Amino acid sequence: MNILEAIDDPHLLGSAIRDHESWKAWRALLAALFGLPLDDYGARLFRDCTGRAEAPVAAFGFLWLVCGRRGGKTFVMALLACYFGLFRDWSANLAPGERAVILLVAADREQAKILRRYISGIVAAPMLSQLVESETADSIELKGRVVIEVATCSYRTVRGRSVCVALLDEVAFWRREDSANPDVEVFNAIRASMATFGDDAMTIIASSPYSRRGLLWDAYRKWHGKADAQNLVWQAATRVMNPAVPQSFVDGEFERDPAAAAAEYGAQFRTDLEAFVSVDVVESLIEPGCFELPPSHAHLAFVDAAGGGGQDAMTMAIAHAEGDVAVLDCLRGVKPPFSPESVVAEFAETLKRYGIRRVTADRWGSEFVAEAFMRQGIICEQSAKPKSDLYRESLPLLNSGKVRFLDHPKLVAELCSLERRTARGGRDSIDHPPGGHDDLANAVCGVITLAVGGARSFRKASVEAALTHDVKPIFVGGIFG
Repeated sequence: MNILEAIDDPHLLGSAIRDHESWKAWRALLAALFGLPLDDYGARLFRDCTGRAEAPVAAFGFLWLVCGRRGGKTFVMALLACYFGLFRDWSANLAPGERAVILLVAADREQAKILRRYISGIVAAPMLSQLVESETADSIELKGRVVIEVATCSYRTVRGRSVCVALLDEVAFWRREDSANPDVEVFNAIRASMATFGDDAMTIIASSPYSRRGLLWDAYRKWHGKADAQNLVWQAATRVMNPAVPQSFVDGEFERDPAAAAAEYGAQFRTDLEAFVSVDVVESLIEPGCFELPPSHAHLAFVDAAGGGGQDAMTMAIAHAEGDVAVLDCLRGVKPPFSPESVVAEFAETLKRYGIRRVTADRWGSEFVAEAFMRQGIICEQSAKPKSDLYRESLPLLNSGKVRFLDHPKLVAELCSLERRTARGGRDSIDHPPGGHDDLANAVCGVITLAVGGARSFRKASVEAALTHDVKPIFVGGIFG
């Protein structure tokens, strides 16, 4: 039974579809994906959404779905998972006792729960429920030696399975504290797990678009509009796939924020966002296996403070300058919940161990933070520059190799997730993406700009002193201790 027959039958997958008339666009997409005949509407939509002139005659191995929000893509991912689990026979590729895994990967636990609930609702149809053997919070085992599993976007959690179909949801918004590119890592890990099933395996990657980087953007740039036999890229705005979304709502979103709405509802990759720094640049600055350096120089420190009750960590970075190179010596971070007073006391002990009696902090809670450090015998000064300026000034240091980093995967992930955003007035700002964090990155960029700036000030002062025959070393602004 093909996919269209399954969704047309009200006793099978069709029982989960409320309005078949509004499903015309999805029918066309599914027909194209599986190489089924297209009617006139489907052929026209295929050309519009893929940029390809000729309709397919065979199924694709990869679907890259660039779709606006509320278009229905998450539900369709669940529907496809059920189709592959209930109507395909994978047993010929399985060893004794082995099960074929249909793996859905979500951005986070909440999104995974949504997928899981969709699947439960679909297989609850009386004829389909007879094929369910058992269920857990994350999986449904089906007759025919198949299991549908839901996981989050970590390459560690997707290994060790025999995956016949992989469905990756909202990949443009995957964030991991321990990874700079979780989309690529998960994709590569899953592809290795699919080797057992050869050409029968299928991978479906779906997301609303975001910035012009990452797995989805690379596939779009490479295959959209190209007549590739394995890869189908389908790009469609929200109302193309789901006309039930009111046009008035979409118009209001475009009026409120045109750049964001063009991505979220128009399915266009954002042109106002660019990566701050590349993964290759950051990784080239790391000292592998070096996690902390002992006190040995005139050190500086920068603190990114937090209240302990929200989502932000409180972080501290310590560095020194060797010529015109900033060297990161120590990096601390405490996740919430925490007591700010306790964290300040802990940080103060580390600062004193490095001979530091003066620290610079960001602008959060300036008076409270300064008073807390003062009680620990540390002078705390507020940074004169906003976060975006610290990032902007640190970028030339990163790109020119004037920094040495500790081996810290979370720092790499935060730096590489930073985005340069161009506002309507043309001014750039640099910050973490939605749902991301930059607490470590802020502290590190703050301290490396201080270190290099302090070294330059010291050299300038020394030259001026030498010219006036006063060669005594000059330490300015308490920077060196």
